[in-house]
Amino acid sequence: MITFPRDIFDSEHDLIRQTARRFCEQEIAPHHDAWEKTGVVPRSAWLKAGELGLLCMGMPVEYGGGGFDFRASALLIEELMRIGASGPGFALHSDIVAPYLLHHGSEAIRRRWLPPMARGEVVAAIAMTEPGTGSDLRAISTRAIREGDEYIISGSKTFITNGQSADFVVVVARTADTTNQSGLSLIIVEADRPGFRRGRKLEKIGMKAQDTSELFFDDVRVPVSNLVGQEHHGLHHLMSELPQERLIIAIQAVSATRAILEHTVEFTRNRKIFGKTTFDFQNTRFVLARASAQLEVIQVFVDRCIALHVAGRLDATMAATAKMTATEMQNKLIDDCLQLHGGYGYMWEYPVARAWADARAQRIYGGANEVMTELIARQL
Repeated sequence: MITFPRDIFDSEHDLIRQTARRFCEQEIAPHHDAWEKTGVVPRSAWLKAGELGLLCMGMPVEYGGGGFDFRASALLIEELMRIGASGPGFALHSDIVAPYLLHHGSEAIRRRWLPPMARGEVVAAIAMTEPGTGSDLRAISTRAIREGDEYIISGSKTFITNGQSADFVVVVARTADTTNQSGLSLIIVEADRPGFRRGRKLEKIGMKAQDTSELFFDDVRVPVSNLVGQEHHGLHHLMSELPQERLIIAIQAVSATRAILEHTVEFTRNRKIFGKTTFDFQNTRFVLARASAQLEVIQVFVDRCIALHVAGRLDATMAATAKMTATEMQNKLIDDCLQLHGGYGYMWEYPVARAWADARAQRIYGGANEVMTELIARQL
């Protein structure tokens, strides 16, 4: 395949990629099928990732992290997608939850949670989505009522990644009915708090190894010190971190598509029909050529977004553009690749089938693509 030079990584990143690739090939790939059946990644995989320094790579060394910029995290994301491993919720743990604690949490919160997160001893989740809200964060109804030095949290959340495994959850809850940042706050709830319940492990179309759950909060009492950031300013904190989340989704989309395109080129070169390989047909070559060209264009754009993000210049519109364009491409091109596999593409044992099912969620979570389109339109 044609691959344009990528100049956003240096020699140090080559070493990180080598470590990440070995980890994915040795510790993830051989077990992923079994994890798809159980619907959860065991703690041993988290501990191994932590031992190798692959968790919380973007956190400062003083909090147990790697002290790297976001490019290190991007490498692990790419390597996981290269082997089709949508199961481990490492990116959410390290690159979504951890930054909320680092950028908005108190020093006590950072000291308590970030080091064990980096070691894989503690698994983190964030609970935004509710059964009736979807991408509309302003409609969140889970409430946290302050009573003295405690919050009493009541409500429910759904589609929560790492929900069954999490040792603590950053809950987005309504602390006021004012218009001040919509009165939302971010509050840590430890999994052993009375009143905290894990609901069913949700059975999804794809991403079957990823632990996704319902969570319930029945008058859960937590200390006010569990507040992350300013009270009532949770929406502002969420908006400040969402560009990175959307960039992560874009990276996943490009990397997953590249892996499947490579699988498809190999499959069509070996699959024979009517006396010649599938690749010998002009239609096959043209489909793959167009896919390769589209993929490289999006790769260059996403790499540019990574560079902008490292420089602190990735804005919400650019992140939305990356997320929307990359995931739309992912769904279209993987569907084209599945078609070139014929009936084999519909068999779960083939990587293209798993990737096709996994890809569908990419256009929904992190803000549905229709919402991304609206965000982009506001800047026109």
